[in-house]
Amino acid sequence: MATTIQISEKLLSELKSKKMYEKESYEEVIWDLIEDTEELSEETKEEIKLAEKEFKEGKIYTHEQVKKELGL
Repeated sequence: MATTIQISEKLLSELKSKKMYEKESYEEVIWDLIEDTEELSEETKEEIKLAEKEFKEGKIYTHEQVKKELGL
């Protein structure tokens, strides 16, 4: 089901600027904006905490180390 809404030229311009590619629909743009404002899942929050802990402990790899490991 499609619904037509009226928006200002300013909002239209803003939505156009948010498109990642030319043929992206405004519905996709709006869904992306909504997703960006949603709360992170508990699993994601835990993964972020673990990553921060590993970073503080120095458990990191440089770009050069990763390239060497991958043979690049």
